[in-house]
Amino acid sequence: QVQLVETGGGLVQPGGSRRLSCLASILNFNYYSMGWFRQAPGKEREFVAAINWNGESAYYADSVNGRFIISRDNEKNTVYLRMNTLKPEDTAVYFCAADRRTAGSWYRMHSLAYWGQGTQVTVSS
Repeated sequence: QVQLVETGGGLVQPGGSRRLSCLASILNFNYYSMGWFRQAPGKEREFVAAINWNGESAYYADSVNGRFIISRDNEKNTVYLRMNTLKPEDTAVYFCAADRRTAGSWYRMHSLAYWGQGTQVTVSS
C-alpha cells in the first residue's frame, strides 16, 4: 500500500556532490512531512534532514547543515536530498521516511510511520 523507493546512491569522491531521490507511492503525499535518515556501519540511525508538507520549511542535522539541501516535488510525489561537499564521514545507508508529524520535530524522533529500503552512499578517494 505504501512504498518509498530511494535512488541515487553510489561512490563519490570527497568534496563531490550527489543527489538522492525518494519516490513515494502513498495517498495524499502533500499531507506528509518527508525526510532522510542515515546509518553508518556499527552506528545508530541518525536524522539528516526533513521538509514540511508544502516545502516551505526545512530542517537539518548540524553535521550536514550548509552542505545538504532537501526539497520536494508534490506533483511527482518525490523528495530529494542534494548532498554537496561530501566527506568520508557522510558514508552511510540513506533512508527516506514519511510521517504526518511536523518536520521540525524529526530531529528528536526515533521511529516514523514509513521507511524506504535505503540507498548506499560511499564517500572515498
